[in-house]
Amino acid sequence: MKPQRHADHVRGREITRPRVTGTVAGAVAVTGLSVLAAAAAAGVVLVGAVARKVVVPARDRPSESRILRLDRDAGTIELVATPDTVVPGRYGSWVAKRAAYVQLGDIIETTEASVVRTLLGGDVDSLRVGQDSEFSGWFFRRPEELGLPHIDVEISTELGPAPAWVVHPEDGPSTKWAVLVHGRGTTRSEALRAVPTFRAAGYSCLLVSYRNDGDAPPTPDFRYSLGDEEWRDVDAAIAFSREQGATDVVLMGWSMGGAIVLQASRRTSHPELIRAVALDSPVIDWVDVLQHQARENRIPGLVGRVALLAISRSWGRLLTGQATSIDLTRLDYVANAADLTLPILLMHSDDDGYVPAGPSRALAKARPDIVTFVPFDVARHTKLWNYDPERWSAAVADWLDGLEGFTTP
Repeated sequence: MKPQRHADHVRGREITRPRVTGTVAGAVAVTGLSVLAAAAAAGVVLVGAVARKVVVPARDRPSESRILRLDRDAGTIELVATPDTVVPGRYGSWVAKRAAYVQLGDIIETTEASVVRTLLGGDVDSLRVGQDSEFSGWFFRRPEELGLPHIDVEISTELGPAPAWVVHPEDGPSTKWAVLVHGRGTTRSEALRAVPTFRAAGYSCLLVSYRNDGDAPPTPDFRYSLGDEEWRDVDAAIAFSREQGATDVVLMGWSMGGAIVLQASRRTSHPELIRAVALDSPVIDWVDVLQHQARENRIPGLVGRVALLAISRSWGRLLTGQATSIDLTRLDYVANAADLTLPILLMHSDDDGYVPAGPSRALAKARPDIVTFVPFDVARHTKLWNYDPERWSAAVADWLDGLEGFTTP
């Protein structure tokens, strides 16, 4: 290709530039479009992956800690230090991909890298040094561990029978019932911690399962709705309690279970039964939670925003596999604070680490007439009872006592 002369000069010297033929220009344009198309495709894949992580139930929970040392004779275990494992209180720990479970107690020693805690019970003989440890706030796995009689029942939901536990007060079945709803990625075992407090206050306790939690029947798409559909299973549980003689029902939920019971309280077919709502580390605004998680996981802001749109718009179902989109606006209880009428007990830790406490505080500020806010500061996510069971139980008991004098605004 011969150079083409131009009237350009550099310090008086004539310079030449190569001629760009149509063929070369076209190739450059096509290459550029290909790069843009590849980048767009990669972006779509990333958005889909982020959105699916929100709505697809996880089969395996991450194990952020590991067993470093065991002393069965002394009854101690040393774990890798994490923000959760170094918090005082009583906890549980799953090991070997949930093949075994142990109960952990007081902290004996901490270093920058590890923490030594007491072993209180569980599958201690199954523990081995080097096993991953999934720290849990459940503590109890079965009602038998509370030393209380219980009944295994099934709730008739639109998807089929969902297993549940019933624990009555010492005097027998009550007309006051507490429907206890676990959070995302857990089971009804999470709610066992609340049973003694409600039982002592005269409530029959119904610990429920709901769609896609591994116990209740799954949906055909096997996708969470973040409370936008799960509330139907809780409504079926309310109907069950009515059949058993309930005249007053308190709903309590942990984390996503909080979003579920708030939806149930607003959309139930049995509104005359619902007396109040109690919330532990609840999701008050899913957009706030998901944006927080995106930042924590260093997901680009634009990807996070588009992923939010994907789970809430019909076009996004192609990426997520959802049968129906999620109405995130309906799940924002700060924006919808004026629609709430029932008394609410709201407990949240400022260092939650997973679900920021900001929306809980905003709801408490917006509706001081109905919200009793009990703040914690070092209890982490859904581990308020574990960190300070006396304070947690007293807060619930006092609030339940105060319901007798509450009048709807």
